[in-house]
Amino acid sequence: MTTDLTGRIALVTGASRGIGYAVAKALARSGAHVLAVARTVGGLEELDDEIQNAGGTATLVPLDLSDTGAVDHLGGAIAERWGKLDILVGNAAILGELGPMPHQDPKLWNDVLALNLTANWRLLRTLDPLLHASDAGRALFLTSTVASQPRAYWGAYAVSKAALEAMVHTYADEIEKSNLRVNLLNPGATRTAMRAKARPGEDPETLPTPDAIAPLVLQMVSPAWTANDRLVDYREWAESADAGNP
Repeated sequence: MTTDLTGRIALVTGASRGIGYAVAKALARSGAHVLAVARTVGGLEELDDEIQNAGGTATLVPLDLSDTGAVDHLGGAIAERWGKLDILVGNAAILGELGPMPHQDPKLWNDVLALNLTANWRLLRTLDPLLHASDAGRALFLTSTVASQPRAYWGAYAVSKAALEAMVHTYADEIEKSNLRVNLLNPGATRTAMRAKARPGEDPETLPTPDAIAPLVLQMVSPAWTANDRLVDYREWAESADAGNP
């Protein structure tokens, strides 16, 4: 199924690699103008080359999401140029370190919470008026199985994703009566650098690629998607699609 997003403005965090990179490309192929946010300039430039070669358009936003001042100014910059934001994909995250909870490094703990949770809250603060200015604003945040099924040694990452889910559910309830829809996506184990760090002995060839996740993201950020406050599991969706029930 083809998703037409022509003329829509989409912001993707963590766009320089992995799922964010794949989603940014897919959004551009579908006609959206992509605001690609990441710290790694080289990765963003590679993304821009791919998008342009495929006939799409993007604006590169080299930004460290832990820089709270820069994040707070993002909404104003978007408002001045486009006056709205149709799509927000909150994808950027870091793993931190896996290990016993009492052994978590305090600085790294704070870094994980700052990016995986607080940065997304600050994005909502600055982008909320722009999402409401869209005729069909869509915000989608990526979560993890460990948010609802805690596992030993997953430390700050599990805590940050559980808190992210609570934040998104709260925000989704607040905007229920508007044109904005806010949801969560659990991609599950995916062939990314973060997964390789978490499970170094795992065969990556057994995992879905980031490109496999992108079509579901496009569905969930399109105007046709009207569900709000949903948490969608990629594997359940893929099994349903394979069975002919997308």
